[in-house]
Amino acid sequence: MNKIICIANQKGGVGKTTTAINLSASLAVAGKTTLLIDGDSQGNTSSGMGLDKSSYKDGNLYHAMIGQASLTSVTLPTALPRLEIIPSNQDLIGMEVEFIHLEERETRLRALLKALDRNYDYIVIDCPPSLGFMTVNALVAADSLIVPLQCEYYAMEGLGYLLNTVKLVKANLNPALSLGGILLTMFDPRNTLAHRVTEDVRNHLGKKVFKTVIPRNVRLSESPSHGLPIILYDIKSRGALAYMELAQEIIQGEM
Repeated sequence: MNKIICIANQKGGVGKTTTAINLSASLAVAGKTTLLIDGDSQGNTSSGMGLDKSSYKDGNLYHAMIGQASLTSVTLPTALPRLEIIPSNQDLIGMEVEFIHLEERETRLRALLKALDRNYDYIVIDCPPSLGFMTVNALVAADSLIVPLQCEYYAMEGLGYLLNTVKLVKANLNPALSLGGILLTMFDPRNTLAHRVTEDVRNHLGKKVFKTVIPRNVRLSESPSHGLPIILYDIKSRGALAYMELAQEIIQGEM
């Protein structure tokens, strides 16, 4: 049975795409068949996995969402045997307007995932930095939500809006949705403020915060420019070790 994880935060630059790519890759390396869905029109997840935009311009998430293709038909292989990806590009930008009068527009992605003709251990959905159409679709489709939270001063800013949106989705569209966890990212152990933010978040949210903390890591920042997840770019780096630890925490917690 597919376990669907949505990775969302309306605040940009907190590590959503980095987490989507590297968590998916780490789950695959851990032996779990995984599907990564790029739900952002910027297509950074797709390019970060080494895909050329011209190779999927006629077959991506947009075409599945508008009913021109099935999810299976727009799924592509990656460099990791157990990891596949559904790419996206700028076609997604206009979809919110196109679907404005469509009934059950918020459940479109959920219906497509239910129609998948293959079971994955995990499906990971990367969301855009907003609480718009695609993010709501991902929340409605998901079993759990991971919220990457940067270890900096404005870390908690906007988190309340996101959690309120989760409550609304639970109440009206997806009662099964749960907060899988808050993931602290870009942690710099030399920075006193990073330690203070980490402590504050753990004090406020307790067990909802993952034990794993993702460090600020140069190799982790470099890997997307090479089109590789960190475990293929530098498996010995602190970033790779952290995401493999996160994957184990999720597997053992049966998220």
